[in-house]
Amino acid sequence: MLTYDLESRGNLARYDYLYRCIREDILSGRLSAGEKLPSKRALAAHLNTAVVTVETAYAQLEAEGYLRAKEKRGYFVCPVEVRPTQGELSAPEPERPEPVWKLDLRGTGGGTEGFPFSVWAKLTRRVLTERGEQLLRAIPHSGAPELRQAISRHLYRFRGISAAPEQIVVGAGTEYLYNLLVQLLGRDRSYGVEDPGYSKAERVYTLNGAKCVSLPVDGQGVPVGVLEESGCQVLHISPNHQFPTGVVTPIARRQGMLRWAGAGEGRYIIEDDYDSEFRFAGRPILALKSIDQTGTVIYVNTFSRTLAPSLRIGYMVLPRTLLEVYRERLGFYSSTVPAIEQYTLALFLEEGHFERHLSRIRLFYRERRDQVIQTIADSSLAKRCRVRREEAGLHFLLELDTDRTDEELEAAARKEGLRLSFLTQYSRRPDQTLKHILVVNYPGLEVEKLKEGLEVLAGLLDR
Repeated sequence: MLTYDLESRGNLARYDYLYRCIREDILSGRLSAGEKLPSKRALAAHLNTAVVTVETAYAQLEAEGYLRAKEKRGYFVCPVEVRPTQGELSAPEPERPEPVWKLDLRGTGGGTEGFPFSVWAKLTRRVLTERGEQLLRAIPHSGAPELRQAISRHLYRFRGISAAPEQIVVGAGTEYLYNLLVQLLGRDRSYGVEDPGYSKAERVYTLNGAKCVSLPVDGQGVPVGVLEESGCQVLHISPNHQFPTGVVTPIARRQGMLRWAGAGEGRYIIEDDYDSEFRFAGRPILALKSIDQTGTVIYVNTFSRTLAPSLRIGYMVLPRTLLEVYRERLGFYSSTVPAIEQYTLALFLEEGHFERHLSRIRLFYRERRDQVIQTIADSSLAKRCRVRREEAGLHFLLELDTDRTDEELEAAARKEGLRLSFLTQYSRRPDQTLKHILVVNYPGLEVEKLKEGLEVLAGLLDR
């Protein structure tokens, strides 16, 4: 007789739980093909449940082809492909927990500190009240017009970019936008990516079938001569604060890149302006898009760093020459960002909340950066290291004085509970100038853990 504990069904209805139990026994082979099941009344009495519960479960199993009813004879198990099993089904293995590091210099952090919960909640309630049923309807594939208008004004005021709302495409994060771009520009093109650089862009392009060419980065970004000799048609760069080196591409080289793009048919520059909001010395550097007269620069940015990664709201600005192609090829896509979040962000931008939020978190991160650098200066490591590229962004470089290889240090540090991130780990080429340089992502660092970790690291340099 089949025996199941119907009291262990949780929130499931009795018939549904019984149906699932019998189906699992059939798929696992515990009930074999041709085997006769107990009568509805007999099983109901055995399980202390209503006959209708068994009847409904049997009927569903018959409808799906697990059972066959024979008149006046009962229900029989149908032949199905049985899963290979080893004894009884075991509970799924729990996910492996992330290591708990004594010090994590690779962790990104950032984007959640000082999030304006009260303001965001207030604006969300307004959107729910004012928009109502409109929030349930589909919005344009490029994003809500109100948000694209707000982004357009923001870009003009803060990045020097003059872009009409129809040029702006809102999407669920930059990775999604990279996927759109490779479909828009073509998988048959060659995409130039920075080396060392941000690996996600290259991985997205490669997974879409495009060829990627690594372009070495020097103290001013990608050299124009290297770009011209590479044979690539699309260049993906972060000229305002390159990751991970932190270099800024000067105006002369930017002009050379624009000349390169304008000299060949179908050439484009993807400007990834991922953390341009965080510059702590001098005025923010204008975007490459702001000086583009060739109509070849595609500007990409995100609110993940400035608001919260979980919002998954990014956007890109397309040249006017690509708008019709975009509508024809990709206009069938649905918007990937929920309407309520788009309308809330539009209000957040339009009413000046974003500008005030940026002012607060710039001050917060500048103080956090200064605190981290001072902690390094006060440590035993101070005489064996040098801080570089700390003027902007949420990371800086720390050059170490050591004869040990990066691989040796990284492995030794891992055993001590320290997670290090070296510049060489972001590069494919053997470049001596990249060695012994740590990438320090500082927003999530705790000072006390940092003090202890730096002492351990100092001891590892000579061991």
